[in-house]
Amino acid sequence: MTLLLIDGDIVAYKAATIAEKPIDWGDGLWTLHAFESEVEARIEEQITHLMEAPVQDCIITLSDKENFRKDVAPYYKLNRKTVRKPMLLPWAREYMTKKYNTIMYRRLEADDVLGILGTKNPDTIIWSADKDLLTIPAKHWIDGKVVEISKEEADYNFYYQTLIGDSTDNYKGCPSIGPKTAHKILEGSYHSGDGWDKVVSAFVSKGLSEKVALENARLARILRDGEYNTETGEVYLWQSN
Repeated sequence: MTLLLIDGDIVAYKAATIAEKPIDWGDGLWTLHAFESEVEARIEEQITHLMEAPVQDCIITLSDKENFRKDVAPYYKLNRKTVRKPMLLPWAREYMTKKYNTIMYRRLEADDVLGILGTKNPDTIIWSADKDLLTIPAKHWIDGKVVEISKEEADYNFYYQTLIGDSTDNYKGCPSIGPKTAHKILEGSYHSGDGWDKVVSAFVSKGLSEKVALENARLARILRDGEYNTETGEVYLWQSN
């Protein structure tokens, strides 16, 4: 049986956001309201659409409140601290937990759970709107098609992400390195296996150390099978060797 691994964080956030509607009461008074029934409908709409993939069932992954990356770098996602979340986001998560087979691992994000399950079980297909999942060597459901990403391609994408950073997650990568420059730096590494050496050289050329490069890599790394102990909750941080 083939399972679709669904990024539940994205499904819940989208449903809860769409459900919010503003009301103008006049005299300068506005409020937001949202109906649980609307959130439920939006969740079901998304999952029904995703289940058009060639699968028989699904598993929905969710993020834990704790995040091991904050131990790697306290500034990770710190930019989101003051951003208001949709009112019914907790309700949306609870709804999916009650109705569907959901998995959440201690101290991990939903992405990591997708990465671990997707690289452990070959009878799975991953869906997420997050580009970071392209660093996972597995089958992916992208634009209505199954796309298989090899280990070489996934590693290349991982090094690329380390170089360019992610402003959404609040880590900068290598200074002044954008997408075009990152691809140029990594040129030829797809088959040569020297991607990490090129990443380190780029950081050093900007006056930064390999330690800084490694910190960015550990923030960019979506965990794979063997990089997390489900019994103890221990994360085996990525090593260059």
